[in-house]
Amino acid sequence: MGRPRDGEGRARQRPQEPAVPPPGPRRGRGQGGGRRQAEEPGRPEAPPARSAHPAEGGEPMPARQPGGDRLRFVGAATRRIARGIDLDEIVLGLCRATVPTFADAILVYLRDPLPVGDERPAGPVVLRLRRTDRIPEEADTNGGRLPTLPAQPDLGPAMGGMAAELAEVVPGGPLAEVLRGVRPLFGEAQAAQAALPELLGTGTRMPQGQRVILAPLRGRRRVIGAAVFLRRPDRPAFEPDDLLVAAQLATHTALGVDKAVLYGREAYIADALQRTMLPDSLPQPTGVRLASRYLPAAETARVGGDWYDAIPLPGSRVALVVGDVMGHSMTSAAIMGQLRTTAQTLAGLDLPPQEVLHHLDEQAQRLGTDRMATCLYAVYDPVAHRIIIANAGHPPPVMLHRGGRAEVLRVPPGAPIGVGGVDFEAVELDAPAGATLVLYTDGLVESRIRDVWTGIEQLRERLTETARLTGPNPPPLEPLCDEVLDMLGPGDRDDDIALLAARFDGIAPSDVAYWYLDPKAQTAGQARRLARRALQRWDLEDLTDQVELLVSEVVTNAVRYAERPITLRLLRTDVLRCEVGDDVPQLPRLRQARPSDEGGRGLYLVNRLARRWGATRLSTGKVVWFEISMPPVARRLPGRE
Repeated sequence: MGRPRDGEGRARQRPQEPAVPPPGPRRGRGQGGGRRQAEEPGRPEAPPARSAHPAEGGEPMPARQPGGDRLRFVGAATRRIARGIDLDEIVLGLCRATVPTFADAILVYLRDPLPVGDERPAGPVVLRLRRTDRIPEEADTNGGRLPTLPAQPDLGPAMGGMAAELAEVVPGGPLAEVLRGVRPLFGEAQAAQAALPELLGTGTRMPQGQRVILAPLRGRRRVIGAAVFLRRPDRPAFEPDDLLVAAQLATHTALGVDKAVLYGREAYIADALQRTMLPDSLPQPTGVRLASRYLPAAETARVGGDWYDAIPLPGSRVALVVGDVMGHSMTSAAIMGQLRTTAQTLAGLDLPPQEVLHHLDEQAQRLGTDRMATCLYAVYDPVAHRIIIANAGHPPPVMLHRGGRAEVLRVPPGAPIGVGGVDFEAVELDAPAGATLVLYTDGLVESRIRDVWTGIEQLRERLTETARLTGPNPPPLEPLCDEVLDMLGPGDRDDDIALLAARFDGIAPSDVAYWYLDPKAQTAGQARRLARRALQRWDLEDLTDQVELLVSEVVTNAVRYAERPITLRLLRTDVLRCEVGDDVPQLPRLRQARPSDEGGRGLYLVNRLARRWGATRLSTGKVVWFEISMPPVARRLPGRE
């Protein structure tokens, strides 16, 4: 007999499986007893089965076989079903275990959508044809055929199939009564004769006699579907004991489907938790370009404690963070989310990097005595072209210089977060334009087959080799991240990996104007004049009126409350940014001024005229900033052509 074929007539290969002895009369398919004997040593070899189909030239099988064959078949079939992890594997296991050994065709219907756990779906119960399997259609001597079935569960009658793809279970109807009864029924039973047309459609013609079994699939709490087993008209009919076999197959399949649905929901929740705790997208701060990657330890364990972040700070600076919480569990992911949120809050206070790590250490101790994590926190200043780095037990970053030299930065190692009672140190280093800082977690450089320092050296060599490919120009960030991950071998994925790469562009001194102003009544006018001269020097006279108005409003508000000199800074990048700093920590709030009020309209004007604006509290006061879009002819940045 030829191989099973799909709905388009193409040969469909079956994977090699252990031979399963038939539970009753069957058709020989070349699956002799040799493999069964190998699977069950000590048993005498069974005589080869001969086909009952005249086309195969064999003699019919005896009407009955010993009950041990059925037990062995059920055992092998349930093992095949239990091997599946996801829904499709379990249903496929049922189909492959029963066709052609137990039946010539099978249809598996499952509820759509499948209920999860204790949830009670609203609306009518709908069964969808999930999968079918059958041996090839062949006319027997009487011209009888099995019902034409879709080759795949997502194909409907348009492909020549007559079995319905969807079936709505009518409350109190024949199908609902059969499903509620749970026990498999022969197709010739009165209840099954009424239920099958409701399930398969009224146009489906079933084989006569005991050649159809309708088996409800019942999970732990409710019926989740039905399976229909069919035999050809020329094949011996099912026997009463085959109902017990069908019940066992249906029970194991339903329990496996329940397990797969619960596992899928848990995996979805874990993956969603992990992804929502990582940045959806990286910011685009001035003077630095960013790229990132995150890889779970394995597809079956997508939850970990690795994270990365990039946080814009006042003065066009940016904080770069990468951390790793101990363990791979939902608890690790939850702790990671708490520490990441704490780091973002501390960054907003503009604390020094070593102070941020100190407060993170205190937070980890409040979460529990065994909450351990490593973290590296760096602050990059594009105006000063400097970077300040503090480390808490994390692998050191690697700097790829513009000329292609990769350097492992020497930063104080520090103790992991959660140890408690330790001081953290910060180091300030040059961050030249064109250099790339690579931050990563230990999953990238450490595995069972290499120690962490060997992995760091391999990372440094990989960055050097990648830089050689682009010559004097720095390699693009996204391909650089992919090249870094390609250094991982088959045995190197023991841990999840977080990777953050930062390309330092910096801001040229010629694009910065900075002044200290005394808080006096005349300061607003002085600030307008200074801003006008800077715009003239940058050939941005078109922005003069708008900038003077907004600078005057923000400076006036600072002068009103400040006791120490205020700062005024203009930055020319892809936008024109103005920053006004004072020693008052209270942040301004936008409010609607009443017609009788003499003031309170400054921030309203800033909000209406500026592209963006905001205020950030510092340890020494606050900074109020706003941005204005550059004129079209001035949007190309100097020095970046």
